[in-house]
Amino acid sequence: MTRITAPPPPSSPPSSPPPLRHSPAALGTPRSRRRHSPSPSLALTPSSSASASTSSRPKVRPSPRRAYAAAQWVALPSHPAFSRGDGGEGLGGGGGGAAWDASASRLYVWDPSARGVHRICVRVRDAEAGKDGEDVAVEAAVPSEMLMPETDLGYKVTHLSLNTDGSSLLLAGSHNISILYVHERVSEDGDKVICRTVPVASQILPSNNDGIKVLQTSWHPFSSSHFGVLTSDAVFRLFDLSFDLEQPEQEFYLQPILPGKCQNASSICPVAFSYGSDHLWDRFSVFILFSDGSIFVLCPIVPFGSDYNKKHIQEIYEDVNSFGLKSSNQNVVTNSRLAIAWLEATFPDLSRQPADNSALMSRAHPYASLDDSLTLQGPLCRVCEENNEPESKSNSCEGKAVGFVYSSVGKDSILVTAWGSGQLQIDALADEIQPQWSIGIPTRLNVDSHGQIKSVAMICDSNSEDSWAMRSYRPSSTGSNVKSNTDAVWMGHSPPLLRLAIVDLALAKTSNDSSLSLFLDPLVPERFYCAHGGGLDMVTLHFLPFSYPEMASTPPSVHPILTTGNNEANSPFLSGFVTIADAYGHVQLVSITCPGECFVVEMKGWKEPTPLQLDIDSKSIKDVESFTTGMISKELIAGPDPPIVPSSSSLRSLTPDSIEGKSTLHHYIKVFHEYYVEYGHKVFIELKEHGDYLKTEIEDKQKRLQAVKQSLLSIEAKDQDINNRINRAFKVYDLLEKRIEGFKILPAANKKPLSQAEQEFKAQLDRFADVELDALRSSITALSARMKRFAHPAIGSAAGTGMSTWQTPKVGRSHVSDSQMSLLKSSLEKLSLLNEENNVKLRLIEHELKNQEQ
Repeated sequence: MTRITAPPPPSSPPSSPPPLRHSPAALGTPRSRRRHSPSPSLALTPSSSASASTSSRPKVRPSPRRAYAAAQWVALPSHPAFSRGDGGEGLGGGGGGAAWDASASRLYVWDPSARGVHRICVRVRDAEAGKDGEDVAVEAAVPSEMLMPETDLGYKVTHLSLNTDGSSLLLAGSHNISILYVHERVSEDGDKVICRTVPVASQILPSNNDGIKVLQTSWHPFSSSHFGVLTSDAVFRLFDLSFDLEQPEQEFYLQPILPGKCQNASSICPVAFSYGSDHLWDRFSVFILFSDGSIFVLCPIVPFGSDYNKKHIQEIYEDVNSFGLKSSNQNVVTNSRLAIAWLEATFPDLSRQPADNSALMSRAHPYASLDDSLTLQGPLCRVCEENNEPESKSNSCEGKAVGFVYSSVGKDSILVTAWGSGQLQIDALADEIQPQWSIGIPTRLNVDSHGQIKSVAMICDSNSEDSWAMRSYRPSSTGSNVKSNTDAVWMGHSPPLLRLAIVDLALAKTSNDSSLSLFLDPLVPERFYCAHGGGLDMVTLHFLPFSYPEMASTPPSVHPILTTGNNEANSPFLSGFVTIADAYGHVQLVSITCPGECFVVEMKGWKEPTPLQLDIDSKSIKDVESFTTGMISKELIAGPDPPIVPSSSSLRSLTPDSIEGKSTLHHYIKVFHEYYVEYGHKVFIELKEHGDYLKTEIEDKQKRLQAVKQSLLSIEAKDQDINNRINRAFKVYDLLEKRIEGFKILPAANKKPLSQAEQEFKAQLDRFADVELDALRSSITALSARMKRFAHPAIGSAAGTGMSTWQTPKVGRSHVSDSQMSLLKSSLEKLSLLNEENNVKLRLIEHELKNQEQ
C-alpha cells in the first residue's frame, strides 16, 4: 500500500525556513548499533566501529546562522531554476537529473551550468478549491537553495538519486560516483550552500574515464545507507554509506554463461538492475538485465543492518518449514535447509523464543556461507500455454535491451524491459522467487580482528541445467495438485516468465538504438511511464495473471503525455523526471527537459487522459448554436394564415348599404386588421432582434470575401511561379528517365536478388554490427582493465586504506598465498585466451562487413 504524505502545516511564518534534518551518520556510531554478530564472541566493539566510520570524514566547519528572506510562492515551471536556458549541456537524457523527497516536500534538480543541485521547496494545493480560477496546482518557493559540492567533481553528472531519509545525494557519472551530504554543510554564502562531498570507489573506478563504466546506481529500498552499483565488468557491488565508501560491503562477480560456451557476446554485457519489492523472497532479490534481453536473479541479498518487517520474515520462515522440509524429494529438502540456515543466521530473532512480541522490525545481521555462494538464477525462460516451442520471431523484440524495471502489483511480480527499437516487453513471474546456492564454491570474507564480517565477495555462476529444465515447464491451473507445485518451487529451478504483452511505441527508426527510461507510478502500481526522444508515454496494465485473471483479453493501454514531434527518437528529451503523490490522491508528473524547461502534468486517480481529437469536417457546438439562434422562425417566413372567408354566394346577396352588409363588412375588416397587425408586430420584433445577427453575419461575410480576394490575388501572383516549377519538374523527370536508362546498361542491373540463405547471413552480419561489436568491445575493455589491475597490484594498498586482506577462516590449509597466486595465473591465462579469441572474432566480423559493403 502506498502512503500519501501531505506537506505538514507550517508551524512558523512562511518567511522562516523549515528545520533541518541531521544526517544519521553524524549522530554517533550507528555501525555499532546496526550490526550484530551471530555469536557473542564475534561482536564488534563500539570504539573500533566509531574509528572506522569517522576516520575518513573531516570535521565540518561551523557556519554562521544566516537570515532567511521571505519566501514567495510561484508556479513550479516559472521558478528561476528552470529558466537558465543552457541547453542541457553536460547532462545526459533519461530523466535521472532530478530527485524527490516526499517526507520534506523538496525537489532536487541538477544544474549543469552551475555544477550544483537546486533544493526547491514545493507545495501542492487543490486547484479546484481556489477562488481565483487559476489552474496552478504545484508551486515552488523563491528563493531556493543551491547545494554545491565541496570540490569540483571533475565529471559530468548523468544521474541524481536521493536516499530514503533525504540526507544523502548520489551523483553518478559514466565512470565516477560521489556522495553529497545534504545536511553536512561546510559554509554558506546567501542561498549557495557548500556541502561535504566524498568520492565512491575511487580505487575501483578509473579516474581517466577509461575502462570500467558505471551502468546504473540505485539506493536500496530497505536501507538509507546502502546503494548498489552495476559496472561494465559484470560486477554488482553493494556499498554501505555509514562504514566504507572505498570498498564494497558485498561484491558479486556475475558469470551468466559457462566458460567456452559463449555464442552471443551481448549475453555477457549487463545493462541495468532492479531491486525486488515487499513480496515474499522478492524483497531479498536483485534482478539483472543483460543486453540480449536475458534476465537473471540473485537471491538472497540483504544489506547488513537493514530493517525488515518481522511479520513478513516470520511468514517466509514458517512457509519454508511447512512445505520444504516435509517433501519427499531430497533436492527440495536440501534447498529448504539452506534457506532456513540463512534466515536463522541473518535474523536471529526467528530461532529464539518469542519473549517480546512488541517488536515490529527485525534487523539483518552480517552472514555469508563459507562453503557456498549464491547462484545466478537464469536466464529466466518464457513459457507457452499451448506448446513447449521457443517463442517465435514475431513475439521477440529487435535491437538490444536498454532499460528495465520491476513492479509488484497485488499478487503479481511484473518485469518490464525496454528495447532500443522502441518496444516494451512486459512479463510476469509464473512462480515465486526462491533462494539458490552453488554448493562447493566458497565465499571470500573480510573480517576484522574481532571476527566481525566486514565485507563479502563471491563468484555467482549460472546453472546450465536450469534453463533446459524450464523449457518443459507448463504452468498448472488454479486448484491443481498443491504438493507437486510446492516441490517444483523448491527444486532449485529459476521461476519462469509469463508473457503479458509487447507494446510497440512506434518510434522513428534510427541507425542507433533509442534511449528509453522507465518510471513507476507511486499510487497506481499497474501504471508506469516511458520517456524517450519522442516524448513521454503512460502505459497501464489491465490484465494480471494472478490479480486480474478475468481481464485476459484486455491489452495494455498506452496514452501519450508529452509529445515533442522530434523524429530522432534516440536523442535525449528529459533531463529530469519525478512523480509526486499529493494529499488529494493525484499524481503530479514533473518533467524537466534538456534545455531547462519544466512541465507539470496532473494525473487524477484512475482516470485516463483523453486524447485531443480534431475533426475538420464536423462543425463545433459553438458554430451550431450561433447559427440556430440567429435564424428567423419558419412561421414568420411562411406568412400569416389566411382567415376563413365565407362563400361568395352568401356575400353577394348582401348590399353595402344594408344594415347586415355593413355589419358583415365591419366584422371582416376588424378580423383582417387584428390578424395582420399582430403578424406585423411579430415581424417587427423579430427583425429588430435579427438585425444584430444580420450585421454580424454581413461583417463576417465581408471579411471572408476580402480573404478570398486576397487568396485569389496571391494565387494569381504565384501562378507564373507554379507554372515554372511544373516545367522544371517535367525537365527533372525527363532527366531522371534518361539516368534510369543509363543505369540499366550497367552490369549491376542484372544482379540477382539474394537467396534466403544469403539474406539470413546478411541479417546475422547486421545483428553483429548493431549489437555484438559494441558488446565485444565493452567486454574486451573491461577484461583488459581487470587484467591490468591483477597484473600490477598496488603494493601496500591494504595498509594505506586500513582494510585487512581477504581471509577465509578455514583450518588445516597452508601456503595460501601460493595457491592464490596459482589461481590468479590460471585466471590470467584464461582471460588472455578469451581476449585473443574475441580479437580473432572481431577481425573476422570486420572482414565480412568490409566484403559486404564492397
